[in-house]
Amino acid sequence: MPYPTADISDAHPEARVADPIFADFGGELSFHGPVLTLKVFEDNQLVREALEEPGEGRVLVVDGGGSTRCALVGGNLGALAVNNGWAGIVVYGCVRDSDELAQQAVGVKALACHPRKSNKGQHGGARGLTVRFAEIDIRPGDWLYADADGIVVGDRPLHD
Repeated sequence: MPYPTADISDAHPEARVADPIFADFGGELSFHGPVLTLKVFEDNQLVREALEEPGEGRVLVVDGGGSTRCALVGGNLGALAVNNGWAGIVVYGCVRDSDELAQQAVGVKALACHPRKSNKGQHGGARGLTVRFAEIDIRPGDWLYADADGIVVGDRPLHD
């Protein structure tokens, strides 16, 4: 069931609202769920590992440092997200295979598209950290709501 971010924001003025820097790439424009965070840089090995796990309706938030030099998520990882039950992926970085992502039943927000794949195992990363981008902090276990209007984050579920 979609929960409009405008309604969530109106009902919860304490919620954090991300700056409008993201575009929609997935087949689902509206998604929500508890957050798992990753911090990586031009290396999507941890992204793949996370998406291979049961998603259980969670949202994977990937702080890619805002890099626009390569993609961190593409069609294969989008398919993993769908098959493993992830509600969505937010990438502070780029995606690729945008036509494939648009056909997949998962929400994907990112800064832009880039055809170049990431380096695997070159830079590592971390899981479960508080990340900061788009002028908000996002912590593991926060609840993220996303739709065409943007992203709203709370430290607990913000829907009935």
